[in-house]
Amino acid sequence: MQRYVLPNSHEALLRNSHLLTGRLALLGASSSSLLAELPSGGMVMSEHAGHAHAMSDYASWQVCFGYDDPGLKPAGFDTVVVFLPKARAELDLRLALARWLSAPEATLILLGEKKEGIAGAVKQFKAIAPEATKIDSARHCQVWRATGIEPLTSFDLEAWMGWHRIECAGVSVDVAGLPGIFSQGELDGGTEALLETFVQTPLKADRVLDFACGAGVIGAWLQSWQREREGGHATVDGVDVQSQAVICARATYERAAAAGTIIASDGLAEIEGSWPAIVTNPPFHSGVKTDISMTENFLRDVSRHLESRGELRLVANSFLPYETLIKRFIGPVERLYEDRRFCVYRAVRR
Repeated sequence: MQRYVLPNSHEALLRNSHLLTGRLALLGASSSSLLAELPSGGMVMSEHAGHAHAMSDYASWQVCFGYDDPGLKPAGFDTVVVFLPKARAELDLRLALARWLSAPEATLILLGEKKEGIAGAVKQFKAIAPEATKIDSARHCQVWRATGIEPLTSFDLEAWMGWHRIECAGVSVDVAGLPGIFSQGELDGGTEALLETFVQTPLKADRVLDFACGAGVIGAWLQSWQREREGGHATVDGVDVQSQAVICARATYERAAAAGTIIASDGLAEIEGSWPAIVTNPPFHSGVKTDISMTENFLRDVSRHLESRGELRLVANSFLPYETLIKRFIGPVERLYEDRRFCVYRAVRR
């Protein structure tokens, strides 16, 4: 039987699987293959829509998507495993959920890779579990354990939500934020460049899809700007892979009285329908090592969901070879904006 390669943190957990006693909860697991190695089952929560979908194939596991999943119940688990999230700010949120899920005298396990910042995360862990001890260092990871933690009697996700105001071209909108969300508390430079092109070269579509919508900035701002300048507004649907983004986008839309459906999906493969316009600040261009194949797959999917003569408007880092890829998969392309950091492309589907 083939054994899949697991992330280092998952391998480190399996090295210490003897500690996983009683009713088990995993928070932030990223590989469904881990569940096959833990046949006794339990509950697993992932804020990533693709990971949660893949994990649903394991009948012995209850799968929850995100911090607001109705399947999350208090005081039900004897061992709660917390995988270190990418954003340090999200760790406090994940630890609070872990304490709320924990039965009295439960064991709490924190683990993550050194390059992900587990050493600094331990300070946050010890703030709620001063007696926590390191029990293993393996696979470039550290594994920490605390016993007899004090459970939380309540977990209110809205209490973790913050609001900030963004402004562009004289139009302001309030944007919701949760720990771990992209560009929390500020208007990302790439998104701002994209919004400014809507002023200079307005969209002519009455229905728009915002891919990787994040907290709903583009859809909420665009509709607010259109109402102020034109009286009407397009419907802007949004799709994002992250639970917090979906939650925040819905809250942002509600406050801005924006129209559109916010969908949780890993990419566009599971999305049905087509739109006369797709706009995006895609998540493929962060970091030095950029996976161009992800962009190719995305643009291939875009071509299937973009109506004939429909418009794609995309912002990306200027150094990336997006123009050639857009021309190949979508059609004729022009640059609406360009500086040393960002470029906004407009393409029309053949």
